[in-house]
Amino acid sequence: MAHQVPPLPYAYDALEPTIDKQTMTLHHDMHHGAYVKNLNTALEKHPNLADKSAEDLIRDLNAIPEDIRGAVRNNAGGHVNHTMFWKIMKPKGGGDPSGPIAEVITKTFGNFKDFQAKFNDAGTKQFGSGWVWLAGKPNGDVQIITTPNQDNPISQGLYPILGNDVWEHAYYLKYNNRRPEYLAAWWNVVNWDEINHRYAALKAGKEAHEPALAR
Repeated sequence: MAHQVPPLPYAYDALEPTIDKQTMTLHHDMHHGAYVKNLNTALEKHPNLADKSAEDLIRDLNAIPEDIRGAVRNNAGGHVNHTMFWKIMKPKGGGDPSGPIAEVITKTFGNFKDFQAKFNDAGTKQFGSGWVWLAGKPNGDVQIITTPNQDNPISQGLYPILGNDVWEHAYYLKYNNRRPEYLAAWWNVVNWDEINHRYAALKAGKEAHEPALAR
C-alpha cells in the first residue's frame, strides 16, 4: 500500500486559540499531503522499498538509492515528523508533565520551566525552517536538538519523543513573524499522555517496531 496521511485525531478547530482552524487545515491536508504524495512518487522508481515504513526509510539514508535519496529524506521525514506532531497535541492539553517524562525532564534540566525555556530558545534560534526536539537515546537519556527542514532525529540514531514544527507554515497565519510567541503558546496543547507513551516505547526498546504511521 502507498503511504497515507493519517486523519487528525481531533477537529481542525479543536486546538484554537493556540492553533487556528485555517492553519491546521492547510498544514495537515496540503503540507502533510504533499510530503506523502511526493514520497509515494519517489518510491515508484524503486518498488523494492515499497514495504518499508517511513521511519525505516530515514533510519539509514545512505542505504536509499542516490537518485531518490533527497526526496526520501525530505518527504519521508516530513511524513514521520507530522504524524508524530498531530498525536502529541490535543484539545485542553498542556499543563505540567507527570509520570516518567516529568522525572527525566527534572533529572536532565532541573525543572520543567527551565526545560521549556531551553526548548523554546533552541526553537527560536533554529535558522530558517526546521524542528526543535526532545530526543532520546536507547538508554533513556534525553537532549534538546534542532534539525533543519524535515530532518528527523531518527537519522542521527536518536528517537523523537516530542518535537515542535518551526516552519513558517505551522504558525505564520496567526503569529506572523513572532515565532517565540508561537513556541510559548504551543505548550497549551501538548499531549503529555502520548509523550509519556513515546518515552516508554524508547525505554522498552520498542520505538523502532511501533506501527506509528498509517500505510
